[in-house]
Amino acid sequence: MDHPLIDLINQKIREAEADGAFENLEGAGKPLPKEDDPENALLNRLVKEAGGVPEFVSLSRELSRLREELRETDDRARRQDILKEMAMTEARIEIARKEYKR
Repeated sequence: MDHPLIDLINQKIREAEADGAFENLEGAGKPLPKEDDPENALLNRLVKEAGGVPEFVSLSRELSRLREELRETDDRARRQDILKEMAMTEARIEIARKEYKR
């Protein structure tokens, strides 16, 4: 089933072509840039433009925060909890890095 506005979309494209809106575009006639992950290129670009980062980056930030908290706390029980969280976060970082490289 076509999009309900397909006729309007096609009309706007034809009008733009007639007005020369697609002439002399930057990069015209050049090959498309190489993509490491062509199936997800658009999604990756949108995430990047929205300020998103790979999971291992956000986990690394969390690990830095935990290290800072560990330095600042004197509570022995809390320090143990932080160390456990750090170990789990480090493991998650390794998994996320492997997934990202696929």
